Amino acid sequence: MNPRRKKRLLGVVAIVFGIGAAIGLVLYALQENINLFYTPSELIEGKGPDKEKPHIGQKLRIGGMVVPGSVIRDETSLQVSFTLIDTGPLVTIKYQGILPDLFREGQGIVAQGVLIEPNVIEAFEVLAKHDEEYMPAEVAEAVKGIKHEKPKYNLESGN
Repeated sequence: MNPRRKKRLLGVVAIVFGIGAAIGLVLYALQENINLFYTPSELIEGKGPDKEKPHIGQKLRIGGMVVPGSVIRDETSLQVSFTLIDTGPLVTIKYQGILPDLFREGQGIVAQGVLIEPNVIEAFEVLAKHDEEYMPAEVAEAVKGIKHEKPKYNLESGN
């Protein structure tokens, strides 16, 4: 092989290696920033046909209804704790900061945070739904297959 062809071959190999490395780095960065959407039932019971549960430390989003009477505010800081429900188990959300103006008990919310216990999420963002017609795309998709039935937990009486 003459020197000119060797030089071209090395150039092509270097370009292919560079593109492969760049794609690998992009995929690694995206993997770190992916946050999956869960409902309280999916978080506790597992998601999908394999009933896959998130691991402690995983970044995720969760949506559900705030259980009336579950909001606990710390008197000395901006720490807030509340419980979410959909049609089954309860999940506790801990949040440090000012909640949105539209946040209230019995209202649907979406929280983004990190799973710190199997049923406890430390949120760094809480979004409240703005009217009765609005539903985030993930929530609409999640409840599409769910039969509308009364939750096991009675929102009115707290039992």
